[in-house]
Amino acid sequence: MAKLYFNYGAMNAGKSTILLQAAYNYDERGMRTLLLKPAIDDRCEQSESIASRIGITGEANNFCGETDLEAYIKQKHAETPLNCILVDEAQFLSTQQVWQLARVADTTRLPVMCYGLRTDFKGELFTGSAALLAIADNIKEIKTLCWCGRKAIMTLRIAPDGQADSAGTQIEIGGNERYISLCRRHWAAKDSESPPPKK
Repeated sequence: MAKLYFNYGAMNAGKSTILLQAAYNYDERGMRTLLLKPAIDDRCEQSESIASRIGITGEANNFCGETDLEAYIKQKHAETPLNCILVDEAQFLSTQQVWQLARVADTTRLPVMCYGLRTDFKGELFTGSAALLAIADNIKEIKTLCWCGRKAIMTLRIAPDGQADSAGTQIEIGGNERYISLCRRHWAAKDSESPPPKK
């Protein structure tokens, strides 16, 4: 039976890299995947692609908040049979879209693998992540490190002046210039830099 998967982690945990590696594994075995990403994520020079921070890229299909993902995937599957659905930046899914993906897994027997952040810079769940945590068949944390060496589970937004930014809208697209992954202790302290080495 196909499942709905949610693989989550803080910024820089390698979520897109792992997604692209999974797509490569399917392709290497002659199987077709459909890569999806929200149109709101326009960080890549080619908006219809997924790019990891280590330089790996893959062609993707954009979707918006109004896209019926169940209908879209079933149409693509009817045109050319698919073997797996891979969704990047899954935190931007709507609750309805998460249920659509669940129905894809349940009715088409296609595994649906979602990758994204769990919480925003305020420590609050994203809509898509909350829905995935509630109904996904398989939930896995992708780990990364805080500057102190502890596991990073939080994401801090950095203002242009380098200080912690604790206000603003939940969704603001950015990379290393805007966000840093921290352990809960240093996120709460808004401590984004390691202390200088002792002499």
